[in-house]
Amino acid sequence: MKRVLLVLLACLLVITSLAACGSSDSTAASTAGSSAAVSSTADGSAAGAEGLPGRFAEKKSITVEVFDRAVDGGTKAEDNFYTNWIKEGMLRDYNVEVTFIPVPRWTEQEQMNNLLAANSAPDICLTYSYPTVQTYANMGGILDLAPLLESNKQLLPDLYSLVGEENLTWNKDPDKGTIWAIESMLFQNKRINTFVREDWLNKLNIKEPTTIEEFETMLKAFQSNAKTLLGANADKMIPFLLSVDVGWNADHLITSYIPDSFVNSDKDYWINGFDDRHLLAPGYKNGIKKLNEWYNAGLIWKDFPLYPAGDKNIDNQMKAGYVGAMIHNWDYPYRGGDDSIIANMKKTVGPDAAFIAVEPFKNDAGVYRKLLSPPIDRKIFFPATNKEPVASLLYLNWISKLDNRKFLQIGEEGVTHEKTPDGLIRTIATTGDKYMNSPNNIDYTMTINGLDLGEPDLTMKSVALGYAGIDAKYVTKAYELTSKDAVISKHINVGEIKAEEGMGPALKEKRDNMLTQAVTAKPDKFDSIYDNAFKDFLASGAQAIIDERAAKYEKYYGK
Repeated sequence: MKRVLLVLLACLLVITSLAACGSSDSTAASTAGSSAAVSSTADGSAAGAEGLPGRFAEKKSITVEVFDRAVDGGTKAEDNFYTNWIKEGMLRDYNVEVTFIPVPRWTEQEQMNNLLAANSAPDICLTYSYPTVQTYANMGGILDLAPLLESNKQLLPDLYSLVGEENLTWNKDPDKGTIWAIESMLFQNKRINTFVREDWLNKLNIKEPTTIEEFETMLKAFQSNAKTLLGANADKMIPFLLSVDVGWNADHLITSYIPDSFVNSDKDYWINGFDDRHLLAPGYKNGIKKLNEWYNAGLIWKDFPLYPAGDKNIDNQMKAGYVGAMIHNWDYPYRGGDDSIIANMKKTVGPDAAFIAVEPFKNDAGVYRKLLSPPIDRKIFFPATNKEPVASLLYLNWISKLDNRKFLQIGEEGVTHEKTPDGLIRTIATTGDKYMNSPNNIDYTMTINGLDLGEPDLTMKSVALGYAGIDAKYVTKAYELTSKDAVISKHINVGEIKAEEGMGPALKEKRDNMLTQAVTAKPDKFDSIYDNAFKDFLASGAQAIIDERAAKYEKYYGK
């Protein structure tokens, strides 16, 4: 009789899991994986050594993608103190063995394409490109997370608490209900700042620039006083640093030429907003033309086209003290502890060397407008080759637990941080195996980007102390300016845009090449080079995306 009852129970579990299946192959595969885990939980795995719901009776194995930033003085992205700490915790709490698979950060999109095409992608993947996910979903290469999230919700309290229902269902197709990727949480919605050399301003008795005219005058002052500022290295003077990612490293300047009316139009901004450098916005060309003027006047680093994005020689120009101004990630000069740009400048230039955030670029409304994304970050997805989807979800839940992600973000007291008398967290510069390759270990806390200590006031005050060796006043100012007068793009969900499929890398390459060529063109050739390249960009797939976005927007949101 006992055996009969066990057989009936097993049959009931199978029937329940089949009832949850959708019509697509990926949905069926996802739910099948889910029912296997739920079945084992019913057999006693929910009461494991630590009493955690979902702990497997038999050991499971998963692979997890991690960005490899090739940091000087860093550790192996896939094998270090923090990866081992995660592995031990997952094995203890869920009986899941974790292996990390490194993917180069600066070519992650291309590498992910290769891994997915070869059916060798990690079980848990992340990318900044949702069209890449959609492309492989259409080929049956991605698991539908919708049924997995629904059937295992009770096992994922920390994931739901941190990321929230909105981010988990951000990419849910309004017609089909599929979710190919969840969005991690962008906890501090910060993006870019404009930085200038505070010590050079003081030395030349120049006030912080508050207009583009003042900024340009400042650059010319740097150029004409190169001997005073750099001495024997005067020939290495770089008034304004640029890279081949022109749209990023000149963002505040370029976007100040975009009309405020466009930025505040949900429809126009979204339809033309698939390029995250805002290339399709009106007025963009005028910003590039200003850069072209500066380049031909010798105000921009003449060698910038020679180095790909992420090349160490770009940072080395700043570390050596040759750069007067730049536009970059909101906290870029302060990152990296003893190897930060500021720390290196103090060694090579002197104790007063510093970059300070400024606001010099007003738009047509007289506002220092900042264009920020919604509170979403990396897209997390499971390839169809993932045979342990529930174990993978439990991994996301584990790293989302406050105690776990807090340790990953700040590390050990006395080693990577110290507590001030009022309870704030101050970062300590660390070398060796406990060095963090990315700010607050964001490469291991894939469900959150940005420090979160569980208390808003404690978190905000600790952010400024999170940069070892950096005076908190610089970070505080940068933190405030980067989101001041910001516009955050709205969540517009119209489902799949088929014209975007597979176009991300190709259009990105065309855009970057176009902008680099336009900036470096002779003044009399600028218009023809820019206009012809822009027409080619549209003809190469961008116009089709614009048209489909417009049609989809009107379908779901009206005219």
